[in-house]
Amino acid sequence: MKMPVALLLLLALSIAIRIDAEGSGGVCDFKPGLKPRPHSVSILEFGAVGDGKTLNTLAFQNAIFYLKSFTDKGGAQLYVPPGKWLTGSFSLTSHLTLFLEKGAVILGSQDPSHWDLADPLPSYGRGIELPGKRYRSLINGDMLTDVVVTGDNGSIDGQGSVWWDWFESRSLNYSRPHLVEFTSSDHVVVSNLTFLNAPAYNIHPVYCSNVLVQNISISAPGGSPYTIGIVPDSSNNVCIEDSLIKVGYDAISLKSGWDEYGIAYDRPTKDVHIRRVYLQSTSGSSIAFGSEMSGGISNVHVEQVRIHNSYSGIEFRTTKGRGGYIKRIIISDVELKNINMAFGASGDCGSHPDDNFDPNAIPILDQITLQNVTGSKITVAGNFTGLAESPFTSLCLFNVALTIPSTSTSWTCSNVVGYSESVSPEPCPELKSSHSNSSSFCYSILNSYGKSTDL
Repeated sequence: MKMPVALLLLLALSIAIRIDAEGSGGVCDFKPGLKPRPHSVSILEFGAVGDGKTLNTLAFQNAIFYLKSFTDKGGAQLYVPPGKWLTGSFSLTSHLTLFLEKGAVILGSQDPSHWDLADPLPSYGRGIELPGKRYRSLINGDMLTDVVVTGDNGSIDGQGSVWWDWFESRSLNYSRPHLVEFTSSDHVVVSNLTFLNAPAYNIHPVYCSNVLVQNISISAPGGSPYTIGIVPDSSNNVCIEDSLIKVGYDAISLKSGWDEYGIAYDRPTKDVHIRRVYLQSTSGSSIAFGSEMSGGISNVHVEQVRIHNSYSGIEFRTTKGRGGYIKRIIISDVELKNINMAFGASGDCGSHPDDNFDPNAIPILDQITLQNVTGSKITVAGNFTGLAESPFTSLCLFNVALTIPSTSTSWTCSNVVGYSESVSPEPCPELKSSHSNSSSFCYSILNSYGKSTDL
């Protein structure tokens, strides 16, 4: 095929990613090796029309099928020029870069028949919203390696308003689709793009390793039901950095499976690094853990976060029947402004996929550190409500200063054990415990990082 001259200039921008996190101070501190893709084609060469009306699903499918022939030849790039490219769902391939030029907009079709159906994720056992199958994500990939979705601030617009209406009117037969989803994939990059109006999630890596989400903007109206920004799900070595997310529900939500299905699948979300992000969540939490966390969530480092105009700042969610754990979480250098509840941890949050869950599968929440936090216009400082069968332990709060109305209840605590130092307003007695295990762990964190230094 003849390659337009402009594409030759873009070859230098086409990249393959090799991630090596070993020896780094954090997952986001790796230095990816970049190399040009040796082959590049434009979606125009496959008959696509960027008028916002012509359906281009077949053009994307044919282009990617053609580019599969280069997977063992250094990989290839699919270039999307300026225009509005309407499409249904399509799948990527390994060793591929999907590059959206400035002014390029991939539009999700508002006709459900243009979206394929997919089986439920095995760690969930059913669609997250409805039993049975689910709509496949707009851009998706399964069992891939070295795949990049990037651009020069091009956009992916899910045109989700119709999906939100169908969801609220309960007229859908299957769970809503996401914008980008990778399953069982390795070395995944999503960067330098704008995501708009997702039907549900925006970016969903599930059962993935070595994931980089960098320099992206995500936006959905505040009233859009349960729209979520980024969802690392049963995935490891995940970096999220330098991004702005404003959505209807959770901005970043870490998950790992649902009740007996997540317990059986047994793949945790771990080794996650989140830094330099600006977050806003109208009805949910800007950073959420769970409630679907049955495979476990651990070793998460969050730093340099700005959370404004949100219902909840940071929240840990679970319930009986989940099993699993949320542990070894360190969150530091957070600015909160105009937040209803700064911090939350609930042992009674979320529904069950069916009646086969084990009520004796009790979750564990342990070793949670919140450090170097400032907040203004806060209504409630925190609500920590653990389980009588499994109290939340080693909740450590250091150097936290929140401004709340004098008439508000600052803290609510039950079935929790923790330690605090330099916290205002004065925390509840449960967070000033001398319990040996919690206090010793919190002291070790304090000694390791200091009271006012960044992690």
